[in-house]
Amino acid sequence: MTFTVLMAKNVQKCFKFITGSQTIRHFSSKLAEEDLKVTDDCIKRLEAICDQDEFLRLSVESGGCSGYQYKFELDKTIAIDDCVLEKQGIKIVVDTTSLNYIKGSTIDYEQQLIRAAFRLIRNPQAQDGCSCGASFSIKID
Repeated sequence: MTFTVLMAKNVQKCFKFITGSQTIRHFSSKLAEEDLKVTDDCIKRLEAICDQDEFLRLSVESGGCSGYQYKFELDKTIAIDDCVLEKQGIKIVVDTTSLNYIKGSTIDYEQQLIRAAFRLIRNPQAQDGCSCGASFSIKID
């Protein structure tokens, strides 16, 4: 097979994965613990840095060295298609599209000598990732 044919088949598989009926699920505005887990270190850090009306927004964007990358930012606005996880007084918000790529993962806060950052760990939807943990590629069945 040529490179073009292989690429076309990969795109078709990605499209089927993203638009498949079992992949896209409608949520109420609440996230369940099995959808997204949060470590105690993450909660402690959010308690320290968030104002009363702020929360952590997690999204997935195309880019990074593996194809997709995680984006963490503090936000104050919740959209209609956002899912909200509330735990011990903090909120974490994920849009429904991004949730399809991270469902079942754990959000952690890691502090090392060279950096301190929120990280997504144990992502069951990820096939490969970069060494820093900021990007990943999705599993395609």
